[in-house]
Amino acid sequence: MARQHERRTIHVDGEWREAVRGATREIVDPADAQPFAVVAEGDEKDADLAVESARRAFDAGRGPWPRTPVAERAALLRRVADLLVRDREQLGLLESRDAGKTLEEGRVDIDCVADAFRHFADLVAAEAPGRVVDAGTPDVHSVVVQEPVGVCALITPWNYPLLQASWKIAPALAAGNTFVVKPSEITPLTTVALIGLLAEAGLPAGAANLVTGPGHSVGARLAEHPDVGLVSFTGGLDSGVKVARAAAATVKKVALELGGKNPNVVFADACTTDEGFDTAVDQALNAAFIHSGQVCSAGSRLIVEESVRDRFVAELARRAARIRLGRGTDEGVECGPLVSEQQRARTEAYVASALAEGAVLRTGGKRPEGPGYFFEPTVLDHCHREMKVVREEVFGPVLTVETFRTEDEAVALANDTEYGLAGAVWTADAGRARRVAGLLRHGTVWINDFHPYLPQAEWGGFGRSGVGRELGPSGLAEYRETKHVYQNLAPRPVRWFAG
Repeated sequence: MARQHERRTIHVDGEWREAVRGATREIVDPADAQPFAVVAEGDEKDADLAVESARRAFDAGRGPWPRTPVAERAALLRRVADLLVRDREQLGLLESRDAGKTLEEGRVDIDCVADAFRHFADLVAAEAPGRVVDAGTPDVHSVVVQEPVGVCALITPWNYPLLQASWKIAPALAAGNTFVVKPSEITPLTTVALIGLLAEAGLPAGAANLVTGPGHSVGARLAEHPDVGLVSFTGGLDSGVKVARAAAATVKKVALELGGKNPNVVFADACTTDEGFDTAVDQALNAAFIHSGQVCSAGSRLIVEESVRDRFVAELARRAARIRLGRGTDEGVECGPLVSEQQRARTEAYVASALAEGAVLRTGGKRPEGPGYFFEPTVLDHCHREMKVVREEVFGPVLTVETFRTEDEAVALANDTEYGLAGAVWTADAGRARRVAGLLRHGTVWINDFHPYLPQAEWGGFGRSGVGRELGPSGLAEYRETKHVYQNLAPRPVRWFAG
């Protein structure tokens, strides 16, 4: 692995390579702002070579992976999961150092990556070979089958590098596709390691290709490339729009997960007992500040019933101020840095705009002294929908507080967003829980919980949170084309034309 992190991080046709033009990029540890690795900096030429490799590995009559029996594909995915378990500590440490998250978060990420590979292995292995369609006559055999799309371009974000890669790579391979993956240029290291594990598990050369490099060159070229059949992108809204536009010229399939502005709705009846109050506050902290808020489903909008707002926010701010910041591998650290100086400056700008628009700072709001890209967990009270910090995705440790009086008002506030990825409702009333969950226009809704997901259940959002779904059966379907095969068992002349 060490050698691959020294310039040769582009993987094409089963070989590790430098960038065609020899360019490199330093990878910086966000905990101390110091470089600790060097990777190849690919561009459009590297992307073209990777797509050519993936195309050769796919094409009918030549490519071995699409013609590999389903059982063997599933077995390879399970071998990859086993290798991830074997290398859990090393990969978790690398993810922690690359992305800034705590070591325990890094370890949990690796567990979830292994679960994703196992899930798609089990899903594809259990499928029927095709859906028979009754044509109304014994002289016709009609079946609907699923086939791989072809070459898939997989573009992943910097916050959960390996996890997001697995959500794309595992179903792409399960369906029989080949791919080119472009990880974020900020956090590429664990994706580089994963490509090595795929080769170790026995994936044929050319089926998995990797280009490290920036989105404006590598990502843009992959999105527009005529030999790419599908582009799956996870990242910011503006970049996602660019990907969709680039892909439109060749009318390829597009799957986009573009983040969210996620409401966490707390009713007063969830806080009537000490245990209920403690749980709701604790989960509000988890919702907003896990991985320093750099989570697409972060519960960054706390919408709390007015009668308990003062008590709830006071306790929330008290606990947020005590969150221990530091290097993710240090003992007792609860929250790491932001991923880059750019991301920290962006977070500062959102806080400044909120205060200028009338928000009340309850805690945090500034960078602590010392090295690294740290920013204090921040609670902003008395917020409203017109504020920029409430409308736009911050992707930092910033929690805004809004209040409501009625159930209808709570639902209206929660749905008053252009996004629709995830949301939560906290209540002791089972009927209210079901009503509100049914009315929220978000792809995932938690009741009395926040953040858990299941690989068996679809993940994705409404509105500007994107199109398509990952995980679950729909996550596999994204990487397939549907074909109807109609066989006439007793052909004879039609006599439509007199002749």
